[in-house]
Amino acid sequence: MDYATLISRLCLLSAPLWIALIGRRLYYLARYFQLEGYERARFWRWYLRTRRERRFTALSAAILLAINLLAILPASLLSAKYAEAALLLFGIVALSMLVFWLRMPRDPQTKQPFKRTPRAMRLLITALLLGAALPLYYHGMLILNSSANYAYDLPLLVIASASSGAVPLLLAPLLLPLANALLFPYEESRRRYFMRKAAQTLRGSGATVIAITGSYGKTSTKHYLHHILNGRFRTYMTPKSYNTLMGISRVVNDEFARDPYYDYFIAEADAYFVGENAAICRLVGPKIGVVMSVGPMHLERLGSMENIIKAQYEIIQALPPDGVGFFNGDDPHVLAMAERGYPQTRIVISQKGAPCARFEALDVRFSAEGTAFTVRDNASGATCELFMPLYGETNVTNALMAIAVAAHLGMPFDEIAPRVATLQPAEHRLVRHQLPDGTVILDDAYSANPVGTKAALDVLALHKGSRRRIVISAGMFELGEQAEAANRALGAHMAATATDIILIGAHQTAAVREGALAAGFPPERLRTVANLEEATAYYRSILQPGDALLMLTDLPDTYAV
Repeated sequence: MDYATLISRLCLLSAPLWIALIGRRLYYLARYFQLEGYERARFWRWYLRTRRERRFTALSAAILLAINLLAILPASLLSAKYAEAALLLFGIVALSMLVFWLRMPRDPQTKQPFKRTPRAMRLLITALLLGAALPLYYHGMLILNSSANYAYDLPLLVIASASSGAVPLLLAPLLLPLANALLFPYEESRRRYFMRKAAQTLRGSGATVIAITGSYGKTSTKHYLHHILNGRFRTYMTPKSYNTLMGISRVVNDEFARDPYYDYFIAEADAYFVGENAAICRLVGPKIGVVMSVGPMHLERLGSMENIIKAQYEIIQALPPDGVGFFNGDDPHVLAMAERGYPQTRIVISQKGAPCARFEALDVRFSAEGTAFTVRDNASGATCELFMPLYGETNVTNALMAIAVAAHLGMPFDEIAPRVATLQPAEHRLVRHQLPDGTVILDDAYSANPVGTKAALDVLALHKGSRRRIVISAGMFELGEQAEAANRALGAHMAATATDIILIGAHQTAAVREGALAAGFPPERLRTVANLEEATAYYRSILQPGDALLMLTDLPDTYAV
């Protein structure tokens, strides 16, 4: 076998290896594209802010440039030894492929694994076909042409072969958005089909739809309302955090449709852009709308507080004239919605004495065991003493809203009270565990907003009898221009309520650290770690019987370094 044939065959053998590298890279990136909701701009923002991605891009570009620079070496350096030079170049390329494989970014944490949904797999396969097109085309041409044609250009053959694989590898972050754009007409037609199917199922079920929205509090309120109403009615709620247009459609088509005969359907609605809640309402057709809060959550996506208010109010605008709107009167933005005068029946709840409140929580008392308060219906004058095994001021508002809706739907207080006494917190939302040795674990990993984090820290402060009060936090995210000030305030409140602070991620918790230290927190009691695994290992090494530990906010995969 002559050199030309050997080198051309080696190049051909490298083609599937390049495609495997491209496929591995795309599979890794597809998870983040999915986590960012298949939004091109958000995906690229993640890509540009992630240090491991920038490093790999720089490495890939440097290797590709170095290989191609070899093509401009003076011919005198390669004369009469083109074959030997080509073999050397192929060795360099093979080494480069090994470097690509070893240095390709890996997930520092995987809280939300890649969901191999039909859409995700279509996207991944399309992106892989785009990425494989160049190496397949080049090496296909190599097969069609006799290797003898390359006898005097073997080094260039090797360089071109390597470039045909390295270029798509370098451009992999562009391939997923491109594949998504190409698939858009098909995906949009499927989306509309599933939405029509879900809407028909809901309309045919006869269930009264209750839509709940808010910057925070909506998931807990949904759970509490579902639990209370189930004491008398057959009630279905969208599970977990299925609160987007397609998420709700999927739940209706895959689960609700199996047995659609319910009295009430509770839908949680979340908006990432103005118009999304309106679209959700066109899907579910609510008769009752609940607005819990307006805050800076998703400010990065919605752009302004005005847009957040507009998005939340879409739930109320979608109600029929004979519908009922429920409003949290302790939030001035939400109270202003009630004052707009639509619909005719508007019910306000409050635990802080809002003058127009129909339902109030009075004499609220917090303890390490739970929360006690008196609920009063100002329309009838009826009152009831309640206790719930829940913690924090926010949970009083959430439970009061659920009580108000249930009372409006015909449940008397004496029927509501035992249901409230057995309420359980939603997953990772201020869940309290007490270990046999007296150690208390407060799991509030989902609280990533200023109100929720403050309430959780206030609950930690109730454990004054604990030996130490330790808080673990990754800070707050998606707060836009308010992020730095909000995280500084978070740090200051940690300093006032905790004895030890563990922060996850130096970059994203810098403002939290500054806020805590500025408030006089001793620096030797504040530790910053790289990830949740390191934080877990550290607190386990220091946790002792009688301590109280608060898991406050979790680090999203898209912010892990």
